[in-house]
Amino acid sequence: MTDIDIEQYKVKEEPFYGATGDEIELYTAAYESRLPVMIKGPTGCGKSRFIEHMAWKLGKPLITVACNEDMTASDLVGRYLLDANGTRWLDGPLTTAARIGAICYLDEIVEARQDTTVVIHPLTDHRRQLPLDKKGELIDAHPDFQLVISYNPGYQSLMKDLKQSTKQRFTGLDFDYPDAKVEAGIVEKEAGTDAATAEKLVQIAHTARNLKGHGLDEGISTRLLVYAAVLMSKGIEAKAACRMALVRPITDDADIRSTLDHSIDSIFG
Repeated sequence: MTDIDIEQYKVKEEPFYGATGDEIELYTAAYESRLPVMIKGPTGCGKSRFIEHMAWKLGKPLITVACNEDMTASDLVGRYLLDANGTRWLDGPLTTAARIGAICYLDEIVEARQDTTVVIHPLTDHRRQLPLDKKGELIDAHPDFQLVISYNPGYQSLMKDLKQSTKQRFTGLDFDYPDAKVEAGIVEKEAGTDAATAEKLVQIAHTARNLKGHGLDEGISTRLLVYAAVLMSKGIEAKAACRMALVRPITDDADIRSTLDHSIDSIFG
């Protein structure tokens, strides 16, 4: 399908990404062999930013799908639509990616129903094909096509987990929050704040992450640290910005809030 504007899916400017290990080299090797990749890690640790960065670095189009429990197979592959002239076929994002040779990124794949995720199986083995049953078409994936999925293992349950038959079709990368120095550098760069403020924000995040499993389901993400720094750059007082961006979004528990508020007070004096 030559009428698809591939440029609209290109990442135009380099997304900032602070590497924490050898993930760039590992992903590049996987892409060169067109191996499917599964990325696991907590909320806001940089999974999506990493894929955007790699798409830019490799110069490949990127199509991202935010998975949800209402997503059907038709939402991924496409469907017939009614219009003034009758019916016409509209490709879904997975089909478009397979046709044009894009990296297709299925974010939080476990949120999708298992009967929906089965449609990706033929694209993740030697076949590299996508059957469009409703249309009676079998698509051979473009040579540049790659499938990437991500999810947060912290939210796994028996009802929300990938089947082994799906997991074992992917290579895997584990992501976590960066170490303090790297994370402070990310916050400084992303929010345009000073190094001292970034370091203090990371200290607060570490306090919250130590409470994970002890009243908190998830710690403060790097993304929220950037939000706090942005609020501060707009003239919001540091403690107020931290409470708004770092504490209120992640918990309603009064004791946990009090603990984190106390940490903010001590760190920002």
